[in-house]
Amino acid sequence: MEIKGQQIPTNTVTRTLSELDAATGNIYETVNVIARRANQINSELKQELAAKLSEFSFATDNLEETFENREQIEVSRHYERLPKPTLIAVEEYLEGEVAFRERNPQAAEK
Repeated sequence: MEIKGQQIPTNTVTRTLSELDAATGNIYETVNVIARRANQINSELKQELAAKLSEFSFATDNLEETFENREQIEVSRHYERLPKPTLIAVEEYLEGEVAFRERNPQAAEK
């Protein structure tokens, strides 16, 4: 997953509720949308990391070789430095990059 050269903070930022629930009109729906997007981002990052680390795994690896592999360590450090998926999802939501649709419970009953 490519994180677009955004300046996403790596720590928590205080947000106003009116800023967050402007698109949905309900803070709980907003949190649900952001949480679902954060789960998507997290799974994409996990798959990407697993694919990159699988290049380094061999059937004959022993424990000492695993710790001494500098490239593997650098790949792991890169992913550790990335902002958390929740922070990425919040920024995407605020910039209008997250598409969501409202389920109408009345239409589902018919």
